[in-house]
Amino acid sequence: MKIFSILLIGSLFVCSCSKITDDYRYEQPQAVDWTAAANNSTNALITQFWNNDGYFNYGSNGSDKGFQYWPNAHAMDVLIDAYIRTGNDTYKPYFDKWFTGVKAKNGGTYLNVFYDDMEWNALTMLRLYQVTKDEKYLTAVKTLWTDIIAGWNDTYAGGGVAWMKTQPYSKNACSNGPASLLAIRLFALTKEENYKQWALKIYEWQKNTLFERVSGAVYDNINGNTNVISQVALTYNQGTFMASAVEIYRVTGDKAYLNDAQKAANYTLTKCIDSSNNILRNEGTGDNALFKGIFMRYFLILLQQSDLNEAYRVKFETFFNNNAQIAWTKGNYPKTVLFGPSWNEPPLGETQLTAQTSGCMMIEAKAAFKK
Repeated sequence: MKIFSILLIGSLFVCSCSKITDDYRYEQPQAVDWTAAANNSTNALITQFWNNDGYFNYGSNGSDKGFQYWPNAHAMDVLIDAYIRTGNDTYKPYFDKWFTGVKAKNGGTYLNVFYDDMEWNALTMLRLYQVTKDEKYLTAVKTLWTDIIAGWNDTYAGGGVAWMKTQPYSKNACSNGPASLLAIRLFALTKEENYKQWALKIYEWQKNTLFERVSGAVYDNINGNTNVISQVALTYNQGTFMASAVEIYRVTGDKAYLNDAQKAANYTLTKCIDSSNNILRNEGTGDNALFKGIFMRYFLILLQQSDLNEAYRVKFETFFNNNAQIAWTKGNYPKTVLFGPSWNEPPLGETQLTAQTSGCMMIEAKAAFKK
C-alpha cells in the first residue's frame, strides 16, 4: 500500500474513554429496497470499472485504467458478497478472470513488497476458495502466507509483521490486523495448529503495542528504530483488529477477545465519525477512500455475534443502519450509482475504485444484514 495522507489529524488522536450510550438523534430512515440497492451498486462496480484483461480499473468509465493491487482484492470481495447474497452465477466468471489478471498485472506473481497488500489478496482468495472449493485459490493463499509470515521479526518493536519488505522496522496495524485474521481463518478451515498459534501471537503483539485498552483506539504504527507510536486511529485498522478479535473469540471462547472487539468498535463509532450526521468520516481520496468500507465489512461480523453486549448492539445497529441509509440516499450519484470518499455527498464526475468499492461494501453489508 502506498503511503497515504492523513486528514484532520487532530481529530484522530485519542481523547477519552468512550461511553456506550448514544445521544445522537438520527434522521428518520427512508424505505429502501436494500437488495435492489446492493444489486445496482455492485453492478455499477462491474460495468464502470471492470477491465477485460482481468482486473478492476482505478478510475470509473475508463478515466484511469491503472492497476492497483490491494484495491482489486476488495473490489473482488464485493463480487463475492453479491454471489453469496444472491446465488447468481453471473458473478462467477469474474473469479478466475480476476485471479489470472491480478497475477499478470502484478508482474507474474501474487507476491508484493507490501505485506499488507498480500494479506488483503490472501483474504480474498481464501473467500474464493470457500465459495468455489477450487484448490488453486487455497494454494495461492498458502504461498502468500509463507511470504507474509516471513515479515515477522523480533528485532524491532519486539515483534510484529513489518509493513513492507524494505522497512523491517515499520510495524503497522494494517499489516498485523489482517495477518492475524488470515491466520485464524486458515486455522478454522484447516485445523492446523500452527495457524492458530500465529493468529494469537500476532494479535497479542498488536494488542500490547498498538491497542489503547482504555479507549479502544488502534494506533496506526510503531517505528521500531525509535519506538515512537503514531497515535492516529484509522477506520480500517479498527476494523481488522475488531474482526480478528471476534474470530479468535469464536475459536477460543475467551470473552476477553469479544470485549476487545466491542471496545474497538465503540471507539470507532465515537471518534472516527463526522459528528454532523453520525456516519464514518471522510478519510480522503486514494487509498484512504477504502478505509470505511473495510471497517463496515468487519463490523457486520461483530453485529452477527449472538452474545454481543445488548447495550452495544442497540448502538452499533443504529449506527450501521444510519451509515447505509445516508450512503445510499445521499452519497451516490443516482444516474451512475457512483460513490465518492464522503458518504454524505455524491462524487463530482468520475470516481476512484477505492471510493466506489468502499460504498459498495457498505451497501452489500446492509443487504446481507437485512437478509
